[in-house]
Amino acid sequence: MQRFIAWAETRRETWLDCIRIYLGLGLFARGLLLITNTSPGYFVDFFERAGQSWLSTGILLHYVMVAHFVGGFMLTIGFLTRIAAAVQIPVLFGAVFFVHRQDGLFAMGQSLEFSALVLLLLVVFMISGAGRLSLDHVTFGPSHAGHGAPPPAMPQVGSGPA
Repeated sequence: MQRFIAWAETRRETWLDCIRIYLGLGLFARGLLLITNTSPGYFVDFFERAGQSWLSTGILLHYVMVAHFVGGFMLTIGFLTRIAAAVQIPVLFGAVFFVHRQDGLFAMGQSLEFSALVLLLLVVFMISGAGRLSLDHVTFGPSHAGHGAPPPAMPQVGSGPA
């Protein structure tokens, strides 16, 4: 077991890449589901429940579809990862704080918890970038993919010239 832990510790970036790819696939699948399985009745019901103008609700719904579909694909392949994550964050922010908030924690569907987790992961990838298993790394190099030179070491307290 110790050998496995040591092996896994040396590959932290690879594990983050796996999480990014899985997150991207999930968002891509959600976008595909919204695009292909959304009936006209769903749109009409959604517009009526929203209480907003049909135009603003329609634009918002289409933004969610495209953001999940295109942004999820971009996260999966690791291309323009920070932008792909940033495009998703308003959607998930709305899901957490407006759509699923009234469900509360520990509801049967766990939509609030899951949406909050996805939001957290998107923020992580917007900050950290893609990783080695990405088109960002291949196209733009290590610094753009989020794993350039290591940060400088913290200075020791009490060390150095006085």
